[in-house]
Amino acid sequence: MKTTSRIFRLLAGISLSFAAATGAFASDEASCKTIRLSDPGWTDITATNATAAVVLSALGYQPDVKTLSVPIGYQSMKNGEIDVFLGNWMPAQKAFIDDLTAAKAIEVLAKNLEGAKFTLAVPSYVADKGVRDFSDLAKQADGFGRKIYGIEPGAPANANIQKMIDANDFGLKGWELVESGEQAMLAQVERAGRDKGDIVFLAWAPHPMNTKFKLTYLSGGDAYFGANYGGAEVYTLARTGWPAKCQNAAALFRNMRFEIGMENELMGAILGGEDPKAAATAWLKANPKTVEPWLSGVTTLDGKPALPAIKTALGL
Repeated sequence: MKTTSRIFRLLAGISLSFAAATGAFASDEASCKTIRLSDPGWTDITATNATAAVVLSALGYQPDVKTLSVPIGYQSMKNGEIDVFLGNWMPAQKAFIDDLTAAKAIEVLAKNLEGAKFTLAVPSYVADKGVRDFSDLAKQADGFGRKIYGIEPGAPANANIQKMIDANDFGLKGWELVESGEQAMLAQVERAGRDKGDIVFLAWAPHPMNTKFKLTYLSGGDAYFGANYGGAEVYTLARTGWPAKCQNAAALFRNMRFEIGMENELMGAILGGEDPKAAATAWLKANPKTVEPWLSGVTTLDGKPALPAIKTALGL
């Protein structure tokens, strides 16, 4: 802990010296204090929102996280009611982004996560029966009850599944898309596992489901979910005009990068019942070096050095 404290003092001193020499510190205006973020109810975005909220609060901002479905969240950005969204999964959300880009409603601030994936999966005991590709699903139609379990209504991934069913791709005509929230879907996976029942569902990484269950991601869905098992990148978006108005906060969001392992840990704690902000605070306290690059060119809301404020908030 003493070593960590010395590191923070050294970095704070460097930051102060640089600011004194260059006049680098600049505060955001008071109207930037409240920052409205959207959360579609996905645990990964709950985790990253909580992490951002801890840092923002330490810097004097007031994060306001609103739970909104993906379509409503994007519409709210278009209407100027949401400032920042940390959960733009691409290419799954391309249709939304194309619409918002055409309307000049958003600005891309950063790619905040690489190495993600998002496609259909089955428990590995189902894969052992020969279901390893989208084309294998119809062969086990009766076992699956001709159902594919998705997430909340309105999610782009659900729309992809429905398109696949409607087009009769992979012989899935007449199958049912079961829409529910993330936790309801995973509860169904857990129930099926108790008696080794067949189930196919949306799965993704990062997520603790990858360690809780033995999963097999299905190949063959590139046309609907992208290559490499729905390989994805996640971007941070802001409503148009917000970064120019709130430059300091926007700099923080441009700097913020997450990792699969980090999100897995945070999501596991949250799904285990821990308060998201408490989980994020504990993780950042245990991994203080993660925050340092996020603070490059960033100050508190009122223009003071960022690092000491973070140190105080984390109890370091």
